[in-house]
Amino acid sequence: MTDIREGVVLCGGYSTRFGDGDKALADLAGTPLVRRVADRLASVCDRLVLNCREEQVEALRAAVEGCGVPVAVAADPVPDRGPTAGIATGLSAVDSTYAAVVACDMPFVDPAFVEYLFSRAEGRDAAVPRPDEWYQTTQAVYRADAMAAACERVLSRGEARVVAALDELDDWATVTEEEVRAHATPETFENLNTESEVREAARRFESF
Repeated sequence: MTDIREGVVLCGGYSTRFGDGDKALADLAGTPLVRRVADRLASVCDRLVLNCREEQVEALRAAVEGCGVPVAVAADPVPDRGPTAGIATGLSAVDSTYAAVVACDMPFVDPAFVEYLFSRAEGRDAAVPRPDEWYQTTQAVYRADAMAAACERVLSRGEARVVAALDELDDWATVTEEEVRAHATPETFENLNTESEVREAARRFESF
């Protein structure tokens, strides 16, 4: 393991609410959705890993080409097992001690907040935001080896929830609502699930 920072972008879901297309590749104001996320993470990470299904690899590589940092791809050995499996696969492919995990449908992820999550995770197994009653497990920083192993353990029991993997960790930090308000932009956790949500987000990007 090294002291570099890496980011894992989760792209492998089938996006059933999105229609026939691949949500990760959806056009968001002229840029693929996954590239919006990659560009933001590339400003605070030294390397990125795209977790996806095998049939997505070529198109995703093309979408993020030139994002400014090296990009690797970690394809799920068994597709459609959910985010817990995606996190396990992605974190198993990193070289760093800690890695940020962000879903591909969060184009407003705040790089400064990701930096803060890295600082909160230091010396622990994870830093996971809880801005409300739900943990934001797909915009968090994890100790890569510990979380990958925890995910594999819960998957082996037939469990699918990422929070079940958190219970397997020895020591992890909850990033509170107050911390989120102090360190993140309000839209950092906004995720796009439908084509209409992408169109609305595109209008906001075009107004920047």
